[in-house]
Amino acid sequence: MSHFRASCSLLSFFLSLLVLFSACTSSESSPPPTAGQKEWTPLFNGKNLNGWTPKITGQTAGINKGNTFRVEDGKLTVGYDAYDQFDGQFGHLVSDTTFSHYVVAVEYRFLDGQAPGGPGWATENSGVMVHSQSAETMTRHQDFPISIEVQLLGSAGQSQRSTANLCTPGTHVLMSDTLTTTHCINSDSKTYPGSEWVRVETLVLGDSLLQHRVNGTQVLEYTNPQIGGGSVAHPDSSIKQDGTPLTSGHIAVQSESHPVQFRTVEVLNLRGCMDPEAANYKSYYVASAPERCTYE
Repeated sequence: MSHFRASCSLLSFFLSLLVLFSACTSSESSPPPTAGQKEWTPLFNGKNLNGWTPKITGQTAGINKGNTFRVEDGKLTVGYDAYDQFDGQFGHLVSDTTFSHYVVAVEYRFLDGQAPGGPGWATENSGVMVHSQSAETMTRHQDFPISIEVQLLGSAGQSQRSTANLCTPGTHVLMSDTLTTTHCINSDSKTYPGSEWVRVETLVLGDSLLQHRVNGTQVLEYTNPQIGGGSVAHPDSSIKQDGTPLTSGHIAVQSESHPVQFRTVEVLNLRGCMDPEAANYKSYYVASAPERCTYE
């Protein structure tokens, strides 16, 4: 396709040189250790929802109906004790900040007690959305943001139920250079009990490459995220322009009727100053932002 940025083989080779998911090696000719030291930025501060905007189906952006999203014991918690019936009120807590090239990591577990009326498929089911539209651009009755969803699942009593799957509300991707229109695609991950803390990392390189990792193991890879298809209700037609490459966007966590907690939501930005002479140069950056360079 015309917007394909680089071949998978070239990207894989490039990424292997950068060693994005492992410790950087050093030698006499390598940059100073601080240049390779990864700087993860917490998106959740453990105290409140500053930096996030809730969007729940049927509500305008900013209305946190029933205190669905809250902080409990320092953890970002999604709960439904104020719901008489779930009634299709899917929700998302959307970051106020946008990102283009990054790794987002979440550590999650499910709690007991699905909301009354929650769909069966949503048992021990949540997600982290990448390249998401903003909360403010979602219509009042829109159920999911146009985005790429990294689906988070517990076992829900099943012997085989992978996590870090791919779902595509209002989007498509390429898999093995072929446009994939299937809404949800399973990863190669193991099955984890819902009560167990699981770490999922998602590498996002603009509209080129995305990879899912579970507890350090890669379980899924695809390319060329773009707007397209269905599986999202009542989107603004001016936003849903099919065929548009998704080069950047917000990060969001889901409310799908089953209580879930996140003890970590953090980002490793891969876009920044790539000038080795700058004080804030990082050797693992893959996208240049010269306006961010600072010099001593």
